Amino acid sequence: VSTQSTGIVTDGVFSMDGTIAPLPEICDLADKYNALVFVDECHATGFLGRTGRGTDELTGVQGRVDIINSTLGKALGGACGGYTTGPKEVIEILRQRSRPYLFSNTMPPAVVGAALKVFELLTESSELPELVARNTMHFRSRMMEAGFTLSGTEHPIVPVMLYDAALASSIADELLKKGIYVIGFSFPVVPKGLARIRVQMSGGHTIEQIDRCVDAFIEVGKQKGVI
Repeated sequence: VSTQSTGIVTDGVFSMDGTIAPLPEICDLADKYNALVFVDECHATGFLGRTGRGTDELTGVQGRVDIINSTLGKALGGACGGYTTGPKEVIEILRQRSRPYLFSNTMPPAVVGAALKVFELLTESSELPELVARNTMHFRSRMMEAGFTLSGTEHPIVPVMLYDAALASSIADELLKKGIYVIGFSFPVVPKGLARIRVQMSGGHTIEQIDRCVDAFIEVGKQKGVI
């Protein structure tokens, strides 16, 4: 009897581009070939989907993803730690064979408590994911109206595409002078010719702060001839 199995492994969100994996099509492919689906949700947990459940909720495939790996150190605010969910047999094997699990120190109790509280808040209300989505759409719509080219569609990671590495770095420096802290990314972090500034929205931003950021982008973008 063969003990081999087939799996499809993907990010739920590709963080440098702010693009979302086509999970319905991936799950259909898995059904066709009797494969497991493994999704890394580190850039989705806590804010994507109506209740923040992640990419599977956003794309309507809850219950079709077999294994989810994610982090407590990003949107959930715990600064460290992570988790894997899946079939009982898979989790038991990981507990026995996963080197990061076996050889890592125990997480600080305060971090565990904070993470549990965030899960509790997300279970009780969709207010926080909705706030992130609102801020994201406001920033994206204003930036596109101003003439900037953005990658992705609805993710709060918003890459502002500039294509030239020196230009991305220069604009980031000018924005910092105006109190806007963003980072320019270029090769080898992203492919050559696809340099960008990656902006990240959060539920902690106010509309006024987002407008200030966009206004600064517009001012510097005009100075640099981007728009």
